[in-house]
Amino acid sequence: MSTDLSASPPAAAEVHRYAEALLAHLAAKGAAPPATPSFRDIPGYWLPPAVEALVAILAGEDPLEPLSKAAGRDQQQTALFLCLALAVSGQGSRIHASWLGTAFGELSLERPVSHGQRSLWLAAARGAYGPAGKIFVLRKLDALAVQEHTDADQWVQALAPGEPSVVVPPSLVDFPEMAEIPELARPAVAAARLARLRGRCAEITSTRQTERDISAPLDNSSGSPATTWAEDEPLAVLRSLIGSGGPAGPMASLSTYLLEDLRPGADPHLAAIALHVAAPVLRGVAEELEADSRLAPPATLTVALLGHRIELRPEGPEPSSLAVAESVIIADGFAPRPRPWAAMMLLVAGVACLIGAVFASILLAAAGVAMLGLGGWQLWQRRKLVEADARYAAAQVNELRELAEGAVWALHAYAREADTRAKQAAEDATELTRLIRRGPRAG
Repeated sequence: MSTDLSASPPAAAEVHRYAEALLAHLAAKGAAPPATPSFRDIPGYWLPPAVEALVAILAGEDPLEPLSKAAGRDQQQTALFLCLALAVSGQGSRIHASWLGTAFGELSLERPVSHGQRSLWLAAARGAYGPAGKIFVLRKLDALAVQEHTDADQWVQALAPGEPSVVVPPSLVDFPEMAEIPELARPAVAAARLARLRGRCAEITSTRQTERDISAPLDNSSGSPATTWAEDEPLAVLRSLIGSGGPAGPMASLSTYLLEDLRPGADPHLAAIALHVAAPVLRGVAEELEADSRLAPPATLTVALLGHRIELRPEGPEPSSLAVAESVIIADGFAPRPRPWAAMMLLVAGVACLIGAVFASILLAAAGVAMLGLGGWQLWQRRKLVEADARYAAAQVNELRELAEGAVWALHAYAREADTRAKQAAEDATELTRLIRRGPRAG
């Protein structure tokens, strides 16, 4: 404040009570209060004459005398109070052209945006001061070239967050792992990202076009007061100015506000201004994405199928790489097994027992027969395992051949999709550029 209010506490309390009641009345009805100001002036304090000037403006009377007195005590606080109070009452068109510049001050990339600046920014974006107020904020932002001091990826992530790292086109649905190959992934991801950016820009601009159909506060087309606010920053700043608000919240940098305004779900009026600021960056990003989406698929490609590297060509799998993979499958398909020494020993022992049975008892012959049967069974089991390994290796080889042929056909389908994808990306880039070129003054 511009003076020590402890010298006349009753007068200060009286001013604050009247100012608080006045703000509540303006926010609800947007008209001059029925009761005229009856508080005493406080030497050096800007608020009493500023309130008198506001009441005179609302009543259609000449505010020059109290306005000059208030501005002489604190020009910026007076201008901020009048601009916000008239915006809250839905009568922002009554401000003087110079008040907005005085109240707003200078934006800077090196220091946070003040609460007063943000509240004026919001009110102007909502149309409280008509087209001139919105253009005023745009010029302030354009003068700083914020987009040049913020990474392009931040603008893209703010506008369309949560992008998938891999995009599987229809041609590669049966081979999703191929969609991760850089030569195939880059055009598909670029086209999908460009489509998302176009969709978000269309969402922001279409919301702005229909904003007249929405009952929004601070829209001078209807002149309605701010009975409800999506954000209460202007009212909070006004209460702080008259001394009835709580402690101010944290402030953010200019780029932080703009990035937040671009995120899905943000206020559409603020998003339109942020989109205008980000337009030069988005144009460059759109050009890069369109160029990436037009990248032709390679003529030959090496892919991993069943854990083996196979070179694919337009006419089919490359024979030598396929042969190497098949030989590895066959070699790995047969489990290493030792020679059947146990079965062979059983057979030898069985024969020996049969020979010995000629000179000995019948029991020795029975033992020999049992040994021969057990040895033969073990050899039969070993043969069955070898045949199973052969069948498994053959199945793996056939599966590898089928996958390789299918992958070649998938690449042909991907190549056919490339033309359609490039045409759609060019259309998306053109439409995105058209949408952001219109700017927030459109509609």
